[in-house]
Amino acid sequence: MAERKPIESWLTDMDGVLIHEGVPIPGAAEFIKRLRDSGKPFLVLTNNSIYTPRDLQARLARMGLDVPVGNIWTSALATAKFLEDQRPGGTAYVIGEAGLTTALHDIGYILTDHEPDYVVLGETRTYSFEALTRAIRLINGGARFICTNPDETGPSTEGPLPATGAVAALITKATGKEPYFAGKPNPLMMRTGLNAIGAHSETSAMIGDRMDTDVLAGLEAGMETFLVLTGLTTRADIDHHPFRPSKVVDSIADLVDRV
Repeated sequence: MAERKPIESWLTDMDGVLIHEGVPIPGAAEFIKRLRDSGKPFLVLTNNSIYTPRDLQARLARMGLDVPVGNIWTSALATAKFLEDQRPGGTAYVIGEAGLTTALHDIGYILTDHEPDYVVLGETRTYSFEALTRAIRLINGGARFICTNPDETGPSTEGPLPATGAVAALITKATGKEPYFAGKPNPLMMRTGLNAIGAHSETSAMIGDRMDTDVLAGLEAGMETFLVLTGLTTRADIDHHPFRPSKVVDSIADLVDRV
């Protein structure tokens, strides 16, 4: 195997890598500080489309993690970038929260339920049966179906919650139309993120806690991949997948000295 070039930029997932259920994971603050002190380009990524980067910056700051707004990349931003490239100045019917609607407004999209170009499904804690019914009818009427991310469940203090991927399956069952997912593991999210910070995949690394999204997306985008065991994946889970990360570490604390 050819030796990789030194890592010049870092992408890291947020939940399960830097924080867990609202608490910073030991080593996360040191890792972010080392990144900022080094001047190397970096991004904190999340497939969750609920929050704007500014919301997430404030949330992380309360936990002692100092991440600038420009270093946060969400599936909502990746979705907006995709739609801006595909159909500039288009229209969309959106099911989601401020993170998604703000991202679409920022690229000049009009949000409407009247013959939209797209139905865009994102994360929300309050999926409305009325809104889902409207989405199904619009897709049947010709609107293209886009989803921010394929995660089927999301974490909460009470236990797993149904997430975008599960709701997308409901819409697909009712329409026969499969969505295009912009978020991880689609390498599009990684490549648009790398472009946003002027980085290149051959000198970049992706850190994540999930094999099926983080590691797969990093692998397909051509990056070095690090799996941490502080989130959803255990060491025993790794062999259940037909691909492997470049390296497995216990936590983000083990990567501080790599920056």
